[in-house]
Amino acid sequence: MSQMPGPRAPGVSIVGSGSALPVSTLTNKDLEGLMETSDEWIVQRTGIRERRRFSGDESTTSLATEACRNALHDSGLQPTDLDMVLVATMTPDMPTPSIAPIVTSNLGCGYRAAFDLNAACSGFVFAMNAAADMIRCGSANTVAVIGADTITRHIDYSTYGRGAAILFGDAASAVILKRSEDESLGRIAQAMHSDGDGARHLAVPCLQSHFHDQSEYDERKLNRVLMNGQAVFKFAVKKFPEVIEETLEAAGLHADDVDHYICHQANARILEAARARFGLEESKLTVNIDRYGNTVAASCPLVFDELKQAGKIEPGQRVMFIAFGAGLTWGASLWQL
Repeated sequence: MSQMPGPRAPGVSIVGSGSALPVSTLTNKDLEGLMETSDEWIVQRTGIRERRRFSGDESTTSLATEACRNALHDSGLQPTDLDMVLVATMTPDMPTPSIAPIVTSNLGCGYRAAFDLNAACSGFVFAMNAAADMIRCGSANTVAVIGADTITRHIDYSTYGRGAAILFGDAASAVILKRSEDESLGRIAQAMHSDGDGARHLAVPCLQSHFHDQSEYDERKLNRVLMNGQAVFKFAVKKFPEVIEETLEAAGLHADDVDHYICHQANARILEAARARFGLEESKLTVNIDRYGNTVAASCPLVFDELKQAGKIEPGQRVMFIAFGAGLTWGASLWQL
């Protein structure tokens, strides 16, 4: 007996994007006055020239709210059109409540589903994959996905904390995803991974017991970003191209078939290595780390929003979001626009 075909999954369209940046800029020259470093040393090793730092009344919540408001404006939608708000962050303003419900209240969305997701720098990519699945399974029609972090609250601006201080900045950026009757639109393929054995290489310890090596305990390190730079760099250089290849293979595509690689901005050298590995044109892999540093979960959507506002994101293109970070985590999300 023949079976009737089941319902087909709807498409998912990225209908808007928006960002929010702190007012205060922290340049390499500013860091020279705080620690033993130099503009030349930082640029050569990271590609970073300046980054933003939250201050005053700014917070992860306020930046996330502004970014989502700007994304809604870009999409032509109202806050009440949202069914769900997802915030990817590792720096909530307090342990509870999470940021997402406050964002929905700030915007006037009504009693919508809202929650945070913490996968560090991979958070936005993981949240995009989750939101796409929720729309396709019918749990929501319109979802705001926000990446927002104020990680500088966990930075020690002295020579003692130099390794992390030169890298990180604060920001928020968001996209609006909407159900589409065009089944060809949306996520084509995805990959998400974690390695808890590597967690010790990038962490913000809060208790002495959080230190993998107890001999390294120092009270000054509590609530500060601790990073084994060499181990993290080695991890990123290996996993970054691997997850791109994995996602391309799952989609049955070649590197040249993707129009934009929306990459987490952790280090310019890692990005350039990936560009060379796949023979990508400069226009296909945008680098903005020089102006913002590593903005954690805001990193990928900040690149996407800049490209979109510049008119470089067009219907019919394919874009791949790729990130890696603490956890250790890494993943990708390939979309048909």
